[in-house]
Amino acid sequence: MTQPTADPPVLVTDRGAIRTVTLNRPTAFNSFDLALKRGLLDALEAAADRSVRAVVITGAGRAFCAGQDLKEHLALVAANDERVGRTVREFYNPVVRMLLGLRKPVIAAVNGPAAGAGTGLALACDLRVAAATATFSMAFAGVGLSADTGASYLLPRYVGYGRASAMMLLGEKIDAAEALRIGLVDRVVDDADLAGTVAGLADRLAAGPTQAYGWIKASLQHAASAGLESTLDVEDRAQTACFASDDHREAVAAFVGKRPPRFTGR
Repeated sequence: MTQPTADPPVLVTDRGAIRTVTLNRPTAFNSFDLALKRGLLDALEAAADRSVRAVVITGAGRAFCAGQDLKEHLALVAANDERVGRTVREFYNPVVRMLLGLRKPVIAAVNGPAAGAGTGLALACDLRVAAATATFSMAFAGVGLSADTGASYLLPRYVGYGRASAMMLLGEKIDAAEALRIGLVDRVVDDADLAGTVAGLADRLAAGPTQAYGWIKASLQHAASAGLESTLDVEDRAQTACFASDDHREAVAAFVGKRPPRFTGR
């Protein structure tokens, strides 16, 4: 008798040019075990496909992502498994680089609690839409760890150094309303409206000038840690590339013709 196969740790679905990546370990609050880590890396690598013009990341069940799977982690630590020492280098760092490097918008649909690396995952996305019952915490210190998933770089840029320090050191949970107030998320909606709100944003972005979005992401990331002259050089390169794009020509023609533009992402 054939044994039923386990549910895949990551679900990937497409709707037109929109790709949704769902962390699929709902009974473990979508915490990162080895299988989920591999699945997410594979899904993000595949999302670079040019036919994908917007990406949504969310969680199955009641949580967005609880961070590291501590049960599996404890077992690996007890066994002196060398993968423990490689997990930041081989998973958390590549995930952040992939998300920031994707030349298209990425939306985090935060459907429930996000903790530790789960919050870091949301921070590495371009937009964060949270359900009203979502919560956020930087839970690293509570388990004797420092930050990863780019959180020490990204969090202060959203909420300020002082507040980021307090969140990291104290590990206190904040609700969605507070996350919106301090700039950690962009929108908060009723739980029942999350999917529809995110779908509407994704539709808008997927129909937009994808190449320009990619340059906007690259310019913002460069400017976050660069001087004025270097940033001006990047803006020059970005605009030069955009001037030559089909989408720019279409947008200008549409403006002159007093009609909505029809972007192709090229």
